[in-house]
Amino acid sequence: MLFHYIKETRLYVKEQKKLGKSIGLVPTMGYLHQGHLSLIKKAKAENDVVVVSVFINPIQFGPNDDFEKYPRDLQRDYNLALDAGADLLFNPSLEEMYPEKSRSFVLVQELTDNLCGASRPGHFQGVTTVVSKLFNIIPADRAYFGMKDAQQVAVITQMVKDLNFDIEIVPCPIIREKDGLALSSRNVYLNNKERQSALLLSQSLGKAEELIKQGERTAEIIVDSITSFLEKDPNCNIDYVEIVDFHTLKDLKILKNKVLIALAVKIGKTRLLDNIVMEVE
Repeated sequence: MLFHYIKETRLYVKEQKKLGKSIGLVPTMGYLHQGHLSLIKKAKAENDVVVVSVFINPIQFGPNDDFEKYPRDLQRDYNLALDAGADLLFNPSLEEMYPEKSRSFVLVQELTDNLCGASRPGHFQGVTTVVSKLFNIIPADRAYFGMKDAQQVAVITQMVKDLNFDIEIVPCPIIREKDGLALSSRNVYLNNKERQSALLLSQSLGKAEELIKQGERTAEIIVDSITSFLEKDPNCNIDYVEIVDFHTLKDLKILKNKVLIALAVKIGKTRLLDNIVMEVE
């Protein structure tokens, strides 16, 4: 099924819950790839009914971001989502989600101070606001998010805890191409040469992982290693390379316990994310 309106979507979910069925929600901005499909399949395995939302949320884009050219193909998304196990695709219009100027927003503090929060002011306020709206429209039992956007997962998890949303957040692993490139809807922007340059993101993280396995624990040394590796390619314009505590997202000087090594790099005009999570003794 394909619904465009909040009222019909709410009614459908309410009817399913009355029948005692569990609901899984997969929020997306569309142009689905295998990473999204892995979320849908996991949701289907763990719930009776799966709702996939496709909405390109304007309030999480900055003035220099790619909202207007963000890839869109609803028919393709619909077919892929249903094939992966979705029962309903919710595709509201901009006017349906924001019928008038919003005066209320959701802001998670501290966890949004660094990483993408520092380089994209207002981004996470847009994310948490629209996700809150989706949780209210579709009161699911579980919601599924990919760990490629690790900070987003942490921020949404904190929001759910703080605001007492009755929903379980299920983080899911990064899905990669065979050559290591993390799947992203933005990968379609890359030309052949840029596509090769993009492989340096996962390769640099692999080198960092090796350093840690060899005993290196100083964050600055590991960050410098990643940075120098990426800077060899003129196509790579580094936004950030950071090592933070996985739970608090606070910067680390010495690696210990569960750590997140995250980076954002512009390849040409395309901003890509990648990360690894490691347990460090």
